[in-house]
Amino acid sequence: MRVTFAAVGDMMLGTDYPENHLPDDDGLGFLANVAPVLSAVDVAFGNLEGVLVDGGEPAKTCSNAGACYLFRSPTRYAAYLRDAGFDVMSLANNHARDFGEEGRSSTMDALANVGIHHSGREGDFAVFEHEGISIAVLAYAVTKNSNMLLDYELAESTISEFAATHDIVMVTFHGGAEGVDATHVPFAEEEYFGEPRGDVVMFARMAVDAGADLVIGHGPHVVRAMENYKGRLIAYSLGNFATYYGISVAGIKGIAPILIATLDGAGEFVEGKIVSTIQIRPAGPSLDPDRRALKLMRGLTAEDFGDAGLHFADDGRFHPRTVDVWSGASPQP
Repeated sequence: MRVTFAAVGDMMLGTDYPENHLPDDDGLGFLANVAPVLSAVDVAFGNLEGVLVDGGEPAKTCSNAGACYLFRSPTRYAAYLRDAGFDVMSLANNHARDFGEEGRSSTMDALANVGIHHSGREGDFAVFEHEGISIAVLAYAVTKNSNMLLDYELAESTISEFAATHDIVMVTFHGGAEGVDATHVPFAEEEYFGEPRGDVVMFARMAVDAGADLVIGHGPHVVRAMENYKGRLIAYSLGNFATYYGISVAGIKGIAPILIATLDGAGEFVEGKIVSTIQIRPAGPSLDPDRRALKLMRGLTAEDFGDAGLHFADDGRFHPRTVDVWSGASPQP
């Protein structure tokens, strides 16, 4: 028995606050180029920045109005996520509370109404089944009222509890520093503008040791390395995947993967693929024939981890190092 996941990083399909910055077609076609990839897997995951709410005023105040980012999308946009193939969303990030807990509640309701699971608010975890395999998705962040990444002891015990009662546990986190200088994992506690952002390598490996089978990171707005840790796949950041407005997609900040990972029924990593995408506004994410996300992640993996336990092929596929690569492929470290 196998389950194939697709995971992407940050998503924000447009905001109507403080003025209308929604796509010209109201977002109908924003995910059209990637929907066939997302719809082809068993479970598709993304990190949803901002809120899905109709009207209302923000709860967050900013000391610097020129650097104040508040994202509010209409609740009808939940259907666009469903139609693109998404099954579960993280609401554990620094924009999930832009309009307070009322805004996050509205997001949770909008997603649930179209059949999308969610995790993020403290104590909120997604639990569902796929063809008889029980799956739990646990989303963590460093922000208030979210499942707290920085409380390592509580996170460890919670992951262990879900691992004891579910076949596959996926852990996702919004952590690490941000920006073009944050592509490498420092193997230490990180900060960004004085805010603690966690030791993401320690957290991810702790999650696997506690029973997690797949660990997916996001938050730095750029891609980071991956590793095969004890037979489980960890991706440290999937970058900006589908962000229409307010988040820079210049240079490497517009390059992101659709990370596809197949696990066996016991949660062990079997095989994967990096489907490279790029954002060139006003278009949504588009498939990148130059495979820049693959090249970045393959290089960062070699630089940060050396032998990360993964074989990469030039077409984006990758396997655990213990498995022979395909005939004719050119393995990379």
